[in-house]
Order: sequence, then structure tokens, then C-alpha cells
Amino acid sequence: MGYVIARLPSFADPDLLVGTSTADDAAVYRISPDIALVQTVDFFTPVVDDPYDFGRISAANSLSDIYAMGATPRIAMNVVGFPAGVLPLDHLVEILRGGAAVAREAGVTIVGGHTIDDREPKYGLAVTGILRPGDQITNATARVGDDLILTKPLGTGVIATAIKRGGAAADVVAAATESMASLNKDAANAALDSGVSSMTDVTGFGLLGHLSEMCAGSGVSAELWFDALPFLPGAVDLARDGVVPGGTRRNLEYVTPLVAWEDAFQEWERLLAADAQTSGGLLISLPAERSAGLVDRLKATRALAAAHIGRILPRGDVTLHVRRARPGR
Repeated sequence: MGYVIARLPSFADPDLLVGTSTADDAAVYRISPDIALVQTVDFFTPVVDDPYDFGRISAANSLSDIYAMGATPRIAMNVVGFPAGVLPLDHLVEILRGGAAVAREAGVTIVGGHTIDDREPKYGLAVTGILRPGDQITNATARVGDDLILTKPLGTGVIATAIKRGGAAADVVAAATESMASLNKDAANAALDSGVSSMTDVTGFGLLGHLSEMCAGSGVSAELWFDALPFLPGAVDLARDGVVPGGTRRNLEYVTPLVAWEDAFQEWERLLAADAQTSGGLLISLPAERSAGLVDRLKATRALAAAHIGRILPRGDVTLHVRRARPGR
């Protein structure tokens, strides 16, 4: 997508505070000295079999981009592709009910939308949020010495692949579903209150991909500690057994020139670190002296993860250094 965007005309607008010049999660546009609109759209095909859960997951994923920018989502519009005459309309009702339930939980009003006839179901939201101009958090402002905190476990890509192949245990599916359908609202508020430097959500580009974007935008490098990474139940076993989506393999192929692995990591471990996520957690960069307080706050809000997974380093020849464990441990 970066290749495509680079070939399109750019827009010079002093009120466009965040646009396509970085790989940020949403656009930010100032409409007055006190208000900026934050705009995003996201949709995808089903990652679980239950249509209601699919609606919940897709809505939570769409809203996540707004939270990652430090904004408050206010309204949303449904974006739907549905195979008319192939699946019963009750499936569409359940998808939209699931999306509406998560929107209600977020305090967001769904004001309409658009549906097309499509061979494969697709669902998501176009979301508008607000913030005060200058208060936006981007993925391009990490600072040397910052700690890195992750707020959801990894592994949704391999689990979604197992679901498609009919090889995922019920408890594994349930844990992944609840993770993907969970809002990043409380985690974002905790990060903002803790003085976050930079933030992004971990989605299709995987942890390594999104962290590499943060490093590129911020002019820094980073160090990850593999043993500190949280994984969903069943994810490790599935990856070890080769249940890995094509998107995850492409992610690893893309980031491989950017990564220095400390020792003999096995391929399944490297793939898990690059696993393409759906509605993943927030990746937060903040001053080291504040990270323990953020971890405590995340635990108090029952975040699905509150993992201190690495730190920001001065820019070097390699963008990402992946160690087995935190140095000194």
C-alpha cells in the first residue's frame, strides 16, 4: 500500500495535521482551533464463524484506529458487502447487531452506512472521532529510552487460520474471540494519562511490522524481548504445527531485512512475532520512568495484557533487535 500511496498526488493543506506522509492509523483534520476530526475506515472478511461475533470483532477493530490516535470516537457508518441470495439475511442482521453492540459499548452512534452485493461477506466501520488539535498521538514520536508496552496477547492470525481449517479447539476460539472483540478504549485512556510518547494498534502488519513503522517514523531503533511477548491460548502450539496464514509469512518476509535476531530462533517463533493480527492491542511507547505505572493501571482495568516487551534505542544499522529475554535476566 505504501508503494501505491507514494505514486498518488499529495495534498497541501495546513489543517491536515496527520495524513499519508506517515503510516499512521487515522487522519487528523483541524476544523477549528479547539476541534480536530479523526477519520478512519476499516473492513474485512469473517475471521470467526459466528456472524454476531464477526460484527463485534470488526467494529472493535475499526474503532481501535481512533483510540490509537488518542481520540474519542463519536459516530460511525457501516460498510458492508453481503452475498444476497446466497446467505440468509438473518446473518447480515446478526453481523450488524454485533457491530452495534460494540459501538454502544464505546459510546458511538452508528448513523447509517452502505451495502453492496458481494460474493464474500465483508463488514467494518467508517469512524469519526474528535480531539483537540495538537493532542493527537502518532506512531512517529517514539523517543530513545522509552519502554514498549503491549495491551493484548498475540496470535489471532494463526488461530483464525485454524478456525478456517476446522482445527481450533472451542476454548481457543472463545479466548481469541473475546480478545478481538474487546475495545482498546480503557488501554488508550490509561496510556494518555501516563504520558505516552507514541502509540499504534497492532493489526494486519503484525507486531514486528507495526513496530518497524513506529521506528521509521520516529527515526529510532527498538529492542524486543521474545520471552516477554504475551500469546493467546493455543497460538504457540498452532504456530509450532505450521498453522500459519499467508499474511503472516509475508509480514516476516518483509521485515526480515530490518531485524537482527539474537540467537537461533526457530521459524515458528519468528512467525509468531510477525503474526498478522485482527483487532490487536495497542503498542505504546512511553518514558521508562512511567511504564511501571502504566502496567499497574492496565492491570487495574483488567486489560488482556500489560506486557513490558522492549525499549526504544538510538537509530542504528538495524531497525529491530529481537533478544530471547530482557538483558540482565
